[in-house]
Amino acid sequence: MNWDIVQVLSQRTGVEEWVCANIIRLFNDDNTIPFIARYRKELINNMEADALREVQQTLEELQTVVKKVHASIQKLKKEGKLSESLLTALLNCRTLEELDHVYAPYKTGSKGTKAQRARQLGLDHAANLLIENPRELNLHSYVKSSVEGLSTVEEVKSGVQHILADMIAKDKETLDFIRDLCQRKYICIQSSLAKVTSKKANEKDVNKFHLYQNFSCNIKNIQHHQILAINRGENLKVLTVKVNIPDGVKFEFCRWCVNARWRPKAYAQPELMELLRYSAEDSYKRLIYPLLCREFRSKLTSDAEKESVMMFGRNLRQLLLMSPVRGRTLMGVDPGYKHGCKLAIISPTSQILHTDVVYLHSGKGFREAEKIRTLLLDYNCGTVVIGNGTACRETEAYFADLITKKYFAPLDVTYCITNEAGASIYSVSPEATKEMPDLDPNLRSAVSIARRVQDPLAELVKIEPKHIGVGMYQHDVSQTLLKATLDSVVEECVSFVGVDINICSEILLRHIAGLNANRAKNIVEWREKNGVFINREQLKDVKGLGPKSFQQCAGFIRINQEHIRTYCSQQGELAAEGHKAAANEKQGKKKTKAAINIIRRPNPLDQTCIHPESYNIAMRFLTLIGGSLSDIGKSAMQQNVDVIIKKEGLEGIAKKLNTTGQTLQIIIDGLTQPEGFDIRQDFDKPDFKRSIVCLEDLKVGTVLTGRVVNATLFGVFVDIGVGRAGLIPIRNVTEDKLSKEKKRRSLGLGPGEKVEVRVREIDIPRSRITLDLIRVL
Repeated sequence: MNWDIVQVLSQRTGVEEWVCANIIRLFNDDNTIPFIARYRKELINNMEADALREVQQTLEELQTVVKKVHASIQKLKKEGKLSESLLTALLNCRTLEELDHVYAPYKTGSKGTKAQRARQLGLDHAANLLIENPRELNLHSYVKSSVEGLSTVEEVKSGVQHILADMIAKDKETLDFIRDLCQRKYICIQSSLAKVTSKKANEKDVNKFHLYQNFSCNIKNIQHHQILAINRGENLKVLTVKVNIPDGVKFEFCRWCVNARWRPKAYAQPELMELLRYSAEDSYKRLIYPLLCREFRSKLTSDAEKESVMMFGRNLRQLLLMSPVRGRTLMGVDPGYKHGCKLAIISPTSQILHTDVVYLHSGKGFREAEKIRTLLLDYNCGTVVIGNGTACRETEAYFADLITKKYFAPLDVTYCITNEAGASIYSVSPEATKEMPDLDPNLRSAVSIARRVQDPLAELVKIEPKHIGVGMYQHDVSQTLLKATLDSVVEECVSFVGVDINICSEILLRHIAGLNANRAKNIVEWREKNGVFINREQLKDVKGLGPKSFQQCAGFIRINQEHIRTYCSQQGELAAEGHKAAANEKQGKKKTKAAINIIRRPNPLDQTCIHPESYNIAMRFLTLIGGSLSDIGKSAMQQNVDVIIKKEGLEGIAKKLNTTGQTLQIIIDGLTQPEGFDIRQDFDKPDFKRSIVCLEDLKVGTVLTGRVVNATLFGVFVDIGVGRAGLIPIRNVTEDKLSKEKKRRSLGLGPGEKVEVRVREIDIPRSRITLDLIRVL
């Protein structure tokens, strides 16, 4: 290619070139985003996973262009159509739109362009002469009355014009000039009601796009959600969309072409200069203007899609990392009218204790209350989780009324509402059938609703991310990009939280960096066959888990040391009995599996976020501070670390240990974090409440607290407990109102965040509430 991929990647992403070069090398070596973001910080200048993902997507786009350019070159070479100028034009292409512009005339089945037909008539020489040596050009000498296209001087002129127009439109310097010119001018995108709308589209669809029926906006100022809305309207044949480039651009461009870039190298007669001017105008109108429109639309759509997908990813991460509610017995309620409300009671360890169906909204509510009370008292369950689907509001009112009347005394019962999106899809999935084979699918969804609050990450990974419902325009964006991004976010969340290899499910294991469905299955099979994993090194014994997979996943896999100590002591007794029995047998007999397992020694570092590749440095650091492995997670360890950091500084110690500051920080985190540390403890828990508020109770100016349920490109939806989410317009989400404690890459709020808001407007007929953000709590 005639451009450097590192430089272009740096220009498009705003990331330094040395970082881009490292990222390309890391991805080429099959490293995963979680591994790079945690264990290769020094190579990526401490970038976060989100930023890495954006660079990766841009890199993949550039690699696609390179791949398609080379494929096009090979095809044209095989067909004998590849000229030197065409090769240069292809190697200059940086986008798929540019490639399509250059390659379109040579596609199979193409009739060929006007320029190609003129070249076939031998007018290429005449066009070149006009620029290089116009004194020698005599258009009359090309006239051949018997040949169509050359029968008159006018036809010859027309052919030369088409060739010149083609040369101008495919020249890199010319295209760079027109793009730069457009950057300095007012270019707007306009949408209006399509002429055929009244016949084909229904009135409901037309009304949805009333904001865009006479819409115009500068392409530099247009919002991402507006682009996606316009595109949807255009796809539904409701809107007509066009890019408006002012006439001044055309005049300035043509003047530059004639007087500068394409000015003849010698004196040209007025007739030839007029032909050149017509060629520049024809090139702009017929070739360059459509290309610019396609490029503008493509760039706007691509940016809008990326931002929409990124916002979906941010929302998903916020949801997955919601703090688990541990140590409680929960009752999950999947609300319904005719078919009743499905109940499931689960233990603090997610075991299903009881399932049932109650009919609360068909005149039997009072009778069913006694059944619910008995279940809550029998299982000592004080927390009810209600799904936010059909009949949610009525079910919430039912429980709130009973709680207010202290019907469940002596239990102090509270309830919360949780997002049930995807629960129905999961309940009939093969995974749910395998996990709960004897349970009716309708009851499985109630189990899923309860588990979403108990451990959101472990439950939500079972559902395809796009079914969780925390985005906008998800059907209008590239489905490939959406799936790749959401899967990557799930992998990032599961990896950063970490999993206990000896108790986690196969589904959770699939999402660890470096693992996939087959490797996860093999790990579970190894566990069932050989017993628990004593240390991380044993992962290397698993079929299909090679050195690269081990490198990627090892740091995110935890081995609970208390669990291992208990297991080893039990196996030690079994092994001792086995050895006594074996004394009477031949000495050549193989050792028992228990004895083999005992040979494997536990390593306390395996319960931390420290990567095995850094164990040697971790041990030297422990020696330096006078600590031991038995002190991991204890206050004594923290005190020792604080003393030496204060004395020598992080970078000083890192230099002494011949490592980087970033690696040393991970080692310090791993050694000082308490046993069972969970990064999710810093995130918000669900809101548990005892009473209900109605929309009619609200007043303009009322200050309330609520929780974000969804973030979009145009605003943030907040649940304020009235059965209808209120909207904070995006213009009201400003930096000064956001929490300074939380690190943010954008001004966006995410699901689960607690906010203080003021009611600005209430539209009861349309059930709409407009809010103003006061602060993030």
